[in-house]
Amino acid sequence: MKKAVIDLTNCKYIIELHTRIQKALDFPEWCGKNWSAFWDLLHRECKYDFISVIGADTVAKELKPQIEIMKKLMEKDKQEWAEVNYLVDYEFID
Repeated sequence: MKKAVIDLTNCKYIIELHTRIQKALDFPEWCGKNWSAFWDLLHRECKYDFISVIGADTVAKELKPQIEIMKKLMEKDKQEWAEVNYLVDYEFID
């Protein structure tokens, strides 16, 4: 099983959040730093079977809604992959 950890501890800016995601999941440098790009790469290009997100509870309060978007996209990805019997699982550790 290939595991990845996205560390969002004390993240303050949206661009920083997307950069940390990009690095943790080995997304290419050219990828967009937005939720549309995150979804495309997570759903089509992610090479990990399990992703842990740590420090989400420590992000700047302005980023809290962004964490909810991230959670929803990860759950959507998990549900869609489950339909074809391939499970990518996620956990948020606060």
